[in-house]
Amino acid sequence: MKKLRVAVLYGGSCSEHEVSLWSAYSVIKAMDQEKYEIIPIGITKEGKWVTGDLGDLLGEGKTMELGEKPFYLSPDSSCNQELNIDVIFPVMHGTTAEDGSIQGLFELAGIPYVGCGVDSSVLAFDKALTKSIISTVGLEQAKFLIMEKDNYKDNLGLVEEKIGYPCFVKPARQGSSVGISKVSSPENLEEALLKAFKYDSKLLVEEFIQGREIEISVLGNRNPEASLPGEIIPGAEFYDYEAKYINNNSILKVPAEMSASQIREIKSLAIKIYQVLGCRGLARVDFFLTKDTEKFYFNEINTMPGFTSISMYPKLWEASGLPYGELINRIINLALENK
Repeated sequence: MKKLRVAVLYGGSCSEHEVSLWSAYSVIKAMDQEKYEIIPIGITKEGKWVTGDLGDLLGEGKTMELGEKPFYLSPDSSCNQELNIDVIFPVMHGTTAEDGSIQGLFELAGIPYVGCGVDSSVLAFDKALTKSIISTVGLEQAKFLIMEKDNYKDNLGLVEEKIGYPCFVKPARQGSSVGISKVSSPENLEEALLKAFKYDSKLLVEEFIQGREIEISVLGNRNPEASLPGEIIPGAEFYDYEAKYINNNSILKVPAEMSASQIREIKSLAIKIYQVLGCRGLARVDFFLTKDTEKFYFNEINTMPGFTSISMYPKLWEASGLPYGELINRIINLALENK
């Protein structure tokens, strides 16, 4: 049987470069090499596309290495025929990887790819756009303000007036909790804003929701399905970059301890959000479950969630009866449906 040629794309020039290397290692190790011919394509922090021998690039420390041989993917689809790539699996996170940029290149190149299309990638990656759209369909979410770098000083007073303290400051277009701060008083607000502005010129200031952090994985194209939910108990004040990837203090409860009716509700909410944003392939949807009223509040959606050995997305599907290797097969098949 002819093997399917799958190009696994990883690395990138954004702040989540290392996370991508860990995710790519896990994905490649889980892929059936009797079924797939894997073409490793790395992107350096400087944006150079490189490749090399797969065996040499599977690092010792559960991470991918970058090759040295230049690799070229053209927006002219006729120039890519000799590559014979059946599908691209972009195991990448953050800016240029999840924001629709690289998806646009794949569309022009004429090669099927794993994950959301250009439009849904744009909408889901920009938290301000996501929140604005979700607010039109009647789903519960934290109160929020959008801040622009050019005029943020004119709007400082609105935070106390409309959001209150404590609150969260987030770059609108970043992932893995990069640049996020929890702000407890007006005296700390500008410092948090300036920190976030290092990563994006547009920010969100969000109401603090006291509740459990619940995540759920969604898989599918026209008829998506949701996994069992999981719960994160952060080892820090909140689930920031270090809590996700550096220290081992956070606890992941898979599946989360919830009633049958709550599981049905959160699955329905996750699928609705996925469809409202026009997602396809896969995404992880994050919620808060309030401790007093037991209401679900939408937090955010991630269209290319982490695939490391400690990542919630594959863990939730495994708990739902779909092992890692079979999950990879499903994701690739969903990409091929969009040819």
